[in-house]
Amino acid sequence: MIEVIPVLDLMGSLAVAGKSGERKKYKPLKSIFSTSPNPVEIALSLKRAGARRIYIADLDAITGQGSNIQIVQEINHLIPVMLDFGVQDFKAFEFGLKIAWQVIVATETLRDIRELKKIFRVFPKSRIVVSIDTKNGQLYSKNLNMTLEEFRDVLIQLDPGEIILLDLTRVGTQQGINRELIKKFEKFDIIPGGGIKLQDIKMLSSMGIRKILAGTALHQGKIPLYID
Repeated sequence: MIEVIPVLDLMGSLAVAGKSGERKKYKPLKSIFSTSPNPVEIALSLKRAGARRIYIADLDAITGQGSNIQIVQEINHLIPVMLDFGVQDFKAFEFGLKIAWQVIVATETLRDIRELKKIFRVFPKSRIVVSIDTKNGQLYSKNLNMTLEEFRDVLIQLDPGEIILLDLTRVGTQQGINRELIKKFEKFDIIPGGGIKLQDIKMLSSMGIRKILAGTALHQGKIPLYID
């Protein structure tokens, strides 16, 4: 059984969709779960369809152009939210826990490894999800001057509960999984995301993967919420 975690990207109070992380080109989401890009309506429909939690990326907050906090809070009352809103440090993570059930610390926005270590010292691992963001096979970060392997070594010390492996170049493309990336982090409880299609599921299962992020393929009806 693989848990399919639905993805919602929020921008300007709407659910949006795009490809390869090119956020300026994102457009309102067309989803089989709603007739409109209203994120609350989509989340409610996903819950009714059996989703157990939902991944939300607040693109406005991540890019420093506002936020969708009230919408995220409303959705979190309906279904547990894994929230990426551009956490840079300990204080931002602490604030995020007031909004969502789990808060994502993504390499894209993390300011310093010391902040990550402080988060792990203070908060339960069940509330922390580390997102390893990659582009073209490299660690993607605005602030960390590290390789994927160096960041993996840090995670081995921290022993996180769950980690997301997000290949930003494949987001929205349905190009399939990045198998080499997954193999580098196979010792962890991995949630892969970015370009996953139904044909990848058998391979992922054989690699021990039990959870995936699904955005475009799920909203287009190409991946079901339940996969045996």
